[in-house]
Amino acid sequence: MTTTDTTDTTGASMPRNESHAIGTEAAGAVATTLKALAEPLRLRMLSFLATAPAGEACVCDLAELTDVSQPTVSHHLKVLRDVGVLASERRGTWVWYRITPGYKSAVSTLLESFAPAALGALRAHPHLTGLEDADAALDRLAVDLASTHPDLGADVVLRTVRESYTALARSATVSAHLLTLAERFARQRLADLSRGAPRDGGTDPAAAPQVLFVCVANAGRSQLAAALVRHYAGDRVVVRSAGSTPAADVHPAVRPELAALGADEPFPKPLTDDAVRAADVVVTMGCGDVCPVLPGKRYEDWLVGDPALASPAGVAAIRDELDTRVRALLADLLPGLDLPTP
Repeated sequence: MTTTDTTDTTGASMPRNESHAIGTEAAGAVATTLKALAEPLRLRMLSFLATAPAGEACVCDLAELTDVSQPTVSHHLKVLRDVGVLASERRGTWVWYRITPGYKSAVSTLLESFAPAALGALRAHPHLTGLEDADAALDRLAVDLASTHPDLGADVVLRTVRESYTALARSATVSAHLLTLAERFARQRLADLSRGAPRDGGTDPAAAPQVLFVCVANAGRSQLAAALVRHYAGDRVVVRSAGSTPAADVHPAVRPELAALGADEPFPKPLTDDAVRAADVVVTMGCGDVCPVLPGKRYEDWLVGDPALASPAGVAAIRDELDTRVRALLADLLPGLDLPTP
């Protein structure tokens, strides 16, 4: 069988039955934009702007879509503006946003064609989230947790429980323990919501300091750092870890290190605004500017290698590097803490 040659867009001859794959550079550019869009709140903002009568909205309008703070809303809008999807204009004390002309058609396709197709696929394959089968269990869990968080209200607790389950289900490869993990994640989030809520008189000075470690996958560096803090400080420091794009599971090479530190079945978790608001110290490791910058927080960026790309000796070296940094952080947060000699 013979094939007839044809010409691709670069002028090179190629068989007619070969596929025309997107170029590497173009794929990278598209992937960058898709990564910026891959966040539920940003998609809701795009939908709001696309359907706004004047085709634009100010930050105050967009902040009403959710209960996150205005600086967090501004952060998400900046991400969309940086990739060219949105344009902004300051008028007086407010900044107004609109979809750039070059992206209007693409956004319409995303919202009117791709979004319904994605939702249809989830309905046809409910195992992708398992949410329908878990409804009753999540409702019972929310009732139980509402009694321990009367300050938040039953509606907030239920929403947090369901959001926690859905967030973990997006990256889960198995669902056997999903409800258990969702309960642990929801308990953390509710504790963070209670701690981050404004109160008369401000933050309790006697409260244990809270540290949040953030990396990309929450499968290596941030998990190790959090485990080291728990190992040395116990409950004298509240520690959280999260990922800007959480993996399905912790890196296999990291598990022995975590087990040696007594970590309790760690699992990757997505970064949430409530975790940032509740933290006193936010430590980022290789996740760029995805973490919202809020006033009154101490931010540190640790340049530490990724265990996913390291040899066993490299993982051990990364663990030692984190150990040194964690010791320095704890010596600052808890000056009286008796740390063992390295």
